[in-house]
Amino acid sequence: MSEDTLLTQAASLESLLPKLMRRLFTLDPSHPANELPVAQLRVCTILQAGPSTVSAISEELGISVSAATQIADRLERVGYVERVAGQNDRRMKKLQLTVHGAEVMRSRRETRVRGAAAALEQLPPAARAEVLQALHVLLEASLATAPRVPEAEPIGVGTGPQPLEAAGLALEYPRLVL
Repeated sequence: MSEDTLLTQAASLESLLPKLMRRLFTLDPSHPANELPVAQLRVCTILQAGPSTVSAISEELGISVSAATQIADRLERVGYVERVAGQNDRRMKKLQLTVHGAEVMRSRRETRVRGAAAALEQLPPAARAEVLQALHVLLEASLATAPRVPEAEPIGVGTGPQPLEAAGLALEYPRLVL
């Protein structure tokens, strides 16, 4: 494959992925998650996997502890996160989603999954499997070539399919990276 063809394909991918993400995952304007700035949304997304220290969040996001603390303070003021004492060391504080914050993030994910399901429903089953396989292959290739990112796994890596439990759509939350 020529370098020109590879760059043309890469440019096509670079153009296609943001459009696909917007079409599949844009929430209704009234959804409460839309009120969150991206940095706050990223922290809430990390906390879906469970409580975490501010320093671990800062490392995962590649920002200073001070910046992560400011984000946590804002999220705490609006009722999305709370600080809790560590189980082994009560002096160590961790952040966790409040019931309200967890519900907003659960609803956000459920809405996004439903949007993806609606699009996938338009494809024959074999095409769905091919699309998902191609995305997994592309993800693996990107992990092999991209700069190192914090230990969190990107969406879907090592988590397998995320089951929707029958009627309630109770979703499992892998560690997510936006």
